[in-house]
Amino acid sequence: MTQAPKIGLVSLGCPKALVDSERIMTTLRAQGYSFSRDYAGADIVLVNTCGFLDSAKQESLEAIGEALNENGKVIVTGCLGVEEELIRETHPNVLAITGPHQYESVVSAVHDHLPPVPNRFVDLVPESGLKLTPRHYAYLKISEGCNNRCSFCIIPQIRGDLVSRPAAGILSEAEGLIRSGVKELLVISQDTSAYGIDIKFAESKYRGRDVKAKFYDLAKELGQLGAWTRLHYVYPYPHVDQVIELMAEGLVLPYLDIPFQHASPNVLKSMRRPANQEKTLDRIRKWREICPDLAIRSNFIVGYPGETEEDFEFLLDWLEEAEIDRAGCFKYEPVTGAPANELPGIVPDEVKEERFAQLMEVAQDVSYHRLAQKVGRTIDVIVDDVRPEENRVIARSKWDAPEIDGQVIVDNAGGIKIGDIVSVTVTDSDEYDLFATPARPAN
Repeated sequence: MTQAPKIGLVSLGCPKALVDSERIMTTLRAQGYSFSRDYAGADIVLVNTCGFLDSAKQESLEAIGEALNENGKVIVTGCLGVEEELIRETHPNVLAITGPHQYESVVSAVHDHLPPVPNRFVDLVPESGLKLTPRHYAYLKISEGCNNRCSFCIIPQIRGDLVSRPAAGILSEAEGLIRSGVKELLVISQDTSAYGIDIKFAESKYRGRDVKAKFYDLAKELGQLGAWTRLHYVYPYPHVDQVIELMAEGLVLPYLDIPFQHASPNVLKSMRRPANQEKTLDRIRKWREICPDLAIRSNFIVGYPGETEEDFEFLLDWLEEAEIDRAGCFKYEPVTGAPANELPGIVPDEVKEERFAQLMEVAQDVSYHRLAQKVGRTIDVIVDDVRPEENRVIARSKWDAPEIDGQVIVDNAGGIKIGDIVSVTVTDSDEYDLFATPARPAN
């Protein structure tokens, strides 16, 4: 039997790019290819790149160079693929270059340089496709592209305008993931709450009934499938208020990932983002009245061109008043092709560093006090890692997304497996994590 050709894969960037890598892997696996965990064992290497920030572009170029040095045969895809000239100037020996979510082009390039070997004995691909995440959670991409035109962002130039998937296709994929053992669905896109706008909320047939391609309707349907449903990249449009009610009912996790980016009206206007932050504070208060368990995660940019000390102090005050549970921070850096590059008022690097440190200190303090309120409660957690030698498991609460938020460290946890959802009693907390013991003996 002829050996299946082996492919190495390097996947960079955000979860949306990770889903692209999973789709490429699934297609190639179905065609008889296998995958290598290292460069030496691969016949060819795919590098799925990120091109959002200049620092990310540099990381992608370095990854391409490493793959060329270690293997020699490299195909490039992903967001940086739209800058083919830059890639070829730096690495003229790459075999082929394609852009983001161009699955057919990537597969075609692999065929050209590493033809598949016909093999009727190749293992069947799992119904849920091949995944780069652990078995118990998966990213569920509901749309591509974005209709917003934020001045610091080039995503629409790279990935195009919003293109929503039919609701029935998303729900069928979610069902398949759950059948394969997935217990947590992480809903992602560039702009999740804009889902369906481009297709006028078109209905599609799912289990014999019509389901609208609408943010609320999709969230409700996903919440009824029996897995945790976590919403990421949710812009705070007015209709988001309805989804808070689903969280209060327990259908959707009480977790909102909202990219606020800033709070000062002056900076938000310059960013071309909604600037009425006082109204947003009122909405957050209302959300927490409806769903007291709600956790809000967000990212903020400091050192944006024209950001004054007053703007920054406004942001710090707002962060405390809004009680953002999980806050990330980025120091502004120019992105080639972004309108923000032309703005006056460049903030010196040392000032960016100071503001970054100050914001993270405030965010840490807010997180510390929010988590302290959980001590004594019994909560459900999902287990990500088991450490039998310590009689401990590393888990996450409903308020924690994988890899970006905190953890729940559970002691006296014998008999618990990765992927289990178990009840624990919170015994302590720190700035980012909770500590707990099983609420009842493990089976």
